[in-house]
Amino acid sequence: MIKIKSLYNKNLVFFSCVVVCLFAFCRQVPALENAASDNFEFLKKKLVADGFDASEIKTIFSRPKVCFDIKSVYLFFIHNEGKLNYDQFVSKTSIKNAKKYQKKYNDELSRAQNATGVDNNIITAIILVETRLGRSTGRSNVLNTLSTMAALDNKRERNLLWNKVSKSGELTKDAFEKKADRKSKWAYKELKAFIQYTSREKIVPSTIYGSYAGAVGIAQFIPSSILAYAKDGNNDNQIDLFNHADAIFSIANYLNHFGWNPDIGKEKAAKVVYRYNHSSYYVHTILEIAELLKGNQ
Repeated sequence: MIKIKSLYNKNLVFFSCVVVCLFAFCRQVPALENAASDNFEFLKKKLVADGFDASEIKTIFSRPKVCFDIKSVYLFFIHNEGKLNYDQFVSKTSIKNAKKYQKKYNDELSRAQNATGVDNNIITAIILVETRLGRSTGRSNVLNTLSTMAALDNKRERNLLWNKVSKSGELTKDAFEKKADRKSKWAYKELKAFIQYTSREKIVPSTIYGSYAGAVGIAQFIPSSILAYAKDGNNDNQIDLFNHADAIFSIANYLNHFGWNPDIGKEKAAKVVYRYNHSSYYVHTILEIAELLKGNQ
């Protein structure tokens, strides 16, 4: 009897521990979900106050894929353009692949050049650098990225990001605060443009993936640029920047808008490309690729 009672007591203790652990786990899961949801509460109210339909906003932010995405925004905050290896894009292999791309999309590139005056070599160079000729358009959920960045307007959400950024040693607290102020305002504007674009094209926002900076498609347009400069290149009455024709015509239209013309000089060309990406490394690489492509014609 003593042995049976001892075994019973041991089993009872073990069972009690399991129950306690399960109870604690079950309490934690909803708490985590609610915390993630609460991170966008103020943002959702702000969007509705700015004229967006309340039911539409509720639907957008209630989908399963929507979450507070610290990982993508963290990468954006510590991004350093100068550390990127641009030499990879002027290698013989890269130029060879770019020539194959030009041959495959010759019709689209020629039509875009004829319509806008933008050199098809420049268009191809941009697509090569931005997305490796459309093969790498990004893995970050654009809605989550822009929403998370826009939510940094709130102290609680900003502190969540700072806890991660501070460990990298890339930014001081003061530099982080200034960047958070600037980028939260920028992201809110881009989030509004993104919702407008997806609503117009009847796309579920949470299904679009792009860069950790919120850029979309083969052309890597930010949402406000999509609304302003994106074009329907294949005449299917839809603007889809994951479609090569639309991406090609959108890039051409963007560069043309900022001053590209058939007789453009090198200095002006550099200024126009700089509008696409504010990096001197980027500009130099794009122009170099274009020259290499011309030399292979």
